[in-house]
Amino acid sequence: MKRLVLAGAILIGFTGFSFAGAGDPELIFEKSTVFRLLSPDAKLATFAIDDPLVEGVACHFTIPEIGGWKGWAGFAEERSEISLACRQIGPVKFKGKFEQGEKMYKKRRSLFFKKMQIVRGCDTKRNVLVYLVYSDKVIEGSPKNSTSTVPIMPWGKSPAPRCGDFLEK
Repeated sequence: MKRLVLAGAILIGFTGFSFAGAGDPELIFEKSTVFRLLSPDAKLATFAIDDPLVEGVACHFTIPEIGGWKGWAGFAEERSEISLACRQIGPVKFKGKFEQGEKMYKKRRSLFFKKMQIVRGCDTKRNVLVYLVYSDKVIEGSPKNSTSTVPIMPWGKSPAPRCGDFLEK
C-alpha cells in the first residue's frame, strides 16, 4: 500500500496484495517506458515469486505500471498485459495436494475492480506443471493472458515426482 501526503491530507492507494499462501513477489528490476517530466514515469516491473505449494519452482512475471500522479497514488486502473515464465530451479517437492486451476497468487490491479491471478494446473500425461496468468474485472473478464509450463525433471539424485499424484480428485 502506498501513502501520498498532499496539503495535509493523506490519500491511500491500493497497489496490490498477495493471496493463496504466496509471499510477496520480489522486484527484480523496473524499466521506464514513458518519461514524465513532473510525475512518475510509466514502467515495466519484473518480479520473481516461488510457488508456495511446489518447492523447486519459481515464476517471473512482468507487469506494466501506470505512471503519472494517479498511478503513483494507486488510483489508475493498470493495464492487463502480463507476461509469465516459470522454471524448475531445484528438486521438486510438493507440500500438499492442489486442484486444477488453483490460485497460486493474486494481486489487485485497480482500486476496486481489476485483479491479476496466477493459477496452477498439472498435465498428468506429460508430468508438466502449467501456470496461467490473467487479469479479470468484476464486470467483464480479459482475454489477455500468458501461459508457462514446467516439465518436472529429476534433479541430482532426487527422482521426479508425478504432479498427478498431488491433484485433488
